[in-house]
Amino acid sequence: MRRSVIPTIAHRLAILCYVGFALFPLFWLLKVSVTPNDLLYTEGVRMWPSRTTWEHYAFVLQHSDFPTFFENSLIVSASTAIAVTICASLSGYALSRFTFRAKYWIVALMLLTQMFPLVMLVAPIFKILTPLHLTNSLTGLVIVYTAFNVPFATFLMQSFFDGIPKDLEEAAMIDGATQFTAFRQIILPLTLPGIAATLGFVFTAAWSELLFALMLINGNQAATFPVGLLTFVSKFSVDFGQMMAAGVMALIPAGLFFLLIQRYLVQGLTAGAVKG
Repeated sequence: MRRSVIPTIAHRLAILCYVGFALFPLFWLLKVSVTPNDLLYTEGVRMWPSRTTWEHYAFVLQHSDFPTFFENSLIVSASTAIAVTICASLSGYALSRFTFRAKYWIVALMLLTQMFPLVMLVAPIFKILTPLHLTNSLTGLVIVYTAFNVPFATFLMQSFFDGIPKDLEEAAMIDGATQFTAFRQIILPLTLPGIAATLGFVFTAAWSELLFALMLINGNQAATFPVGLLTFVSKFSVDFGQMMAAGVMALIPAGLFFLLIQRYLVQGLTAGAVKG
């Protein structure tokens, strides 16, 4: 019994250390956000300041453009996640269930799009969007984010569709259902974990994206949260307290989003099993 307890304790301690290591940056983010400016550089390294304040949060909410950045990021991330999930569900189902002549080349082309560094694509995308008046627009960001996330999301959804037996669709079609009806009423409910995973991946990718948001957006009216954080960096100083306060508040939507889809993410692997 002693031999079985020691590995269990060691395993739990290893997990605890890993969780602590992963969450420590978030704790430090919160700690700096409630530290007064006069204590940031005078107290040295402390696990918690001797005095706390909410003035950084008040300044960010009342005297900065953070609410605008927050709203823009929420619109862009949610729109991108919904658009990508719809496109990836349809295309992933087509790649999983149908065989057609250009299937190999379509898959190869989608894989090819993932091999290019994003930096080298900024100039061509800027040149394409400029005549369409989409360079300083949230719509332009949604289009760009959707285009870059659809290939990976398609392969992700295809793997979930591959795990669902075709017998379910065939049984539904024998009962009179069409292919689309079987897809909508039978297959999609079984792929809710895959849809949730795709939504979560795309939402966080769009929420934290900086490169295209920085290159395609001019001014604060259409800027997203990652670009808005740069406004706390001036030429001679950095407002760490205000920046960290904005960062803490920016974690709330992502946390709530994953809390809502959590039950779908933790569903068992037998969701698409066929009972004999």
